[in-house]
Amino acid sequence: MKSLLAQKHKFSDSKAQIEFLEENRGFPLFADSLKSCGIFPLKPAGIDIFQMNIGKMCNQVCKHCHVDAGPDRKEIMTRETMEICLSVIRNNPEIQTVDLTGGAPEMNPEFFWFVEEVSKLNRKIIVRCNLTIILANKKYHILPEFFKEHKVEVVSSLPFYNAQRTDSQRGEGVFEKSIRAIQMLNEVGYGKENSGLMLNLVYNPAGAFLPAAQAILEGQFKQQLSRQFGIVFNHLFTITNMPISRFLEYLIQTENYEDYMDKLISAFNPAAATGVMCRNTLSIGWDGQIYDCDFNQMLELNVSGASKHIRDFDKQSLLTREIVLNQHCFGCTAGSGSSCGGATT
Repeated sequence: MKSLLAQKHKFSDSKAQIEFLEENRGFPLFADSLKSCGIFPLKPAGIDIFQMNIGKMCNQVCKHCHVDAGPDRKEIMTRETMEICLSVIRNNPEIQTVDLTGGAPEMNPEFFWFVEEVSKLNRKIIVRCNLTIILANKKYHILPEFFKEHKVEVVSSLPFYNAQRTDSQRGEGVFEKSIRAIQMLNEVGYGKENSGLMLNLVYNPAGAFLPAAQAILEGQFKQQLSRQFGIVFNHLFTITNMPISRFLEYLIQTENYEDYMDKLISAFNPAAATGVMCRNTLSIGWDGQIYDCDFNQMLELNVSGASKHIRDFDKQSLLTREIVLNQHCFGCTAGSGSSCGGATT
């Protein structure tokens, strides 16, 4: 089996990934794991968070990226689609958080306009900023002040508190630029006590293992970043790497796929399963397609029911849908759980 899996895979499309994940290797089905603890079918608890991938273009090419983002990606959400999203947000006050991701969302030409428009609706705005974009071009140097003006919560990946581990995952020189970008955010108040400006960092494991306890890692990061660079931040989110896209290719090429899936399945936690992000989040693709989560989006697994595109938004259909599942879902329910907001238990 391993000799077959060790062949160099390059998944050309999402269908190939799904077929690979669904091949029978003796693993239990995720749906069966939910049935065993009485939470199948998995249903939404509400629509609190409206997560939008506004483009797959990015100034970085990270090894673990489940979006497969990079400078060569041309998929960008149009202003027309953004206008439809604004209408949905405006007409559904229960949507309290708008979460912007990418790629580097700031590279969408309509990014600044869209943040300004959402801000007028008095919703919480999260931007998943890769930090280095702040230094990539003079036009992005204003981002810290822009974020502050609109009270944007900044969530940024920082694989570790040293250059070696960070650069090995995200590219040469990324750590140094990330540190400078965090310092720029600190300078305008981000991460500082009583500023109201939230700066949260994200930790993804560098290999085929689960993240350590979130609270312990947060303490280590705060101590080391403060001691070495005078940096402060609010929280550290630990996120489990999903066995899809570039990370799936890494697992296969390093002959770690079976062992990693065994780890995820063995660590299945029913408490984490009840708190998965797909229960209170909608994920909107760059082209307006609707998904249960960001990971399903990358596999092109649309939501069930009739409301599959943002132009056909139907709240009742979305609230009564069954959440679409696959084997990668074990990643969100392992150990302390994993979501875009970190551990769930």
